[in-house]
Amino acid sequence: MSLNLDDGLRIRVLVVDDSAFMRTALARMIACEPDMEVAATASCASLALEKISSLDPDVVTLDVNMPGLDGLGALRCIMNQFPRPVIMVSAATEKYAETTLEALSAGAFDCVPKQLSPASLEIAHIRNDLVSKIRAAAQSRRNRLIPPEFRRPPHSASIKTSNVAPAVPAVVAIGVSTGGPKALEQILPLFPSDFSIPILIVQHMPIGFTTLFADRLNSLSSIKVKEAAQGELIGPGTAYVAPAGLHMRIVPRLSDSKPAISLDKDPADALHTPSVDVMMTSVAQVFRNRAIGVIMTGMGSDGSAGMSAIFHQGGLTIGQDEGSCAVYGMPRVCAQLGVLTQVLSLSEIPTQIIHATRHRRRA
Repeated sequence: MSLNLDDGLRIRVLVVDDSAFMRTALARMIACEPDMEVAATASCASLALEKISSLDPDVVTLDVNMPGLDGLGALRCIMNQFPRPVIMVSAATEKYAETTLEALSAGAFDCVPKQLSPASLEIAHIRNDLVSKIRAAAQSRRNRLIPPEFRRPPHSASIKTSNVAPAVPAVVAIGVSTGGPKALEQILPLFPSDFSIPILIVQHMPIGFTTLFADRLNSLSSIKVKEAAQGELIGPGTAYVAPAGLHMRIVPRLSDSKPAISLDKDPADALHTPSVDVMMTSVAQVFRNRAIGVIMTGMGSDGSAGMSAIFHQGGLTIGQDEGSCAVYGMPRVCAQLGVLTQVLSLSEIPTQIIHATRHRRRA
């Protein structure tokens, strides 16, 4: 195993793309980072598999669209023969978005959208996204080699309670990023068709992906899953996925004060659009102690302000545990802030939510 991010060794990346321009562009971005190096490049899946076998790279970037064995087929071979973090590089079109979603379900770590034109210099716009996801992928691989008893806990991992008495839950707000598509595919099918309250989801995704993603989740689930639409009322037994490129808020409808969805681009300078913080903060304002906030796998700190708002209003706040996260970033920050009332494995989260809604209604 070549990677140890604590001892100064660089992250070794294999770049796989059938376009010579793309291989060069991606390799240059990676080589410019002081903690990374390009182990090799490959123009097709068969060559990529040979180089993974001989070079043991820490992370692989993999083009979705390749001749012969395509990116999805190559990913399945990698995960079967040489499992390691794979970042899919995909054009943000409906055709490739669907394949990329399949790849995320099949074990890809994350995806990075690229421009359609192989000669476009706009490929440089993905640099920050690419290198941050490579770092997270490498860290994830390293963490999975560390036995749970040796993992460092968050600075404040104690479970706390707010000073506000919990009430009958009226909404579930879920924030998730890297590793989220697969995680959501695992937990949403566990909610029964008669689930009594709405679910709001912010999943960090490129523009063009969320409509297909919501449709995919809907096909797997007993509850209805749909991409959120401007002005629609939220109802029980339905999960609403925030559209990529727009923030989702819950606001009281002017005519009758019923909670409805509002979509816009403000704030335009947010690190993520949609933002978990924007969605959850609005949920805390509208539902107060009747909200359940859930923060799941993902890098960064989006959701920490929103989870804090729900916690201080007296709502139930659940964090996914480190062992079941692809990236223990967003839940870790919330744990450090002391705003989690429960820390659960991925499989335990829907069970606890269902129990909370039924138990408090009987109470």
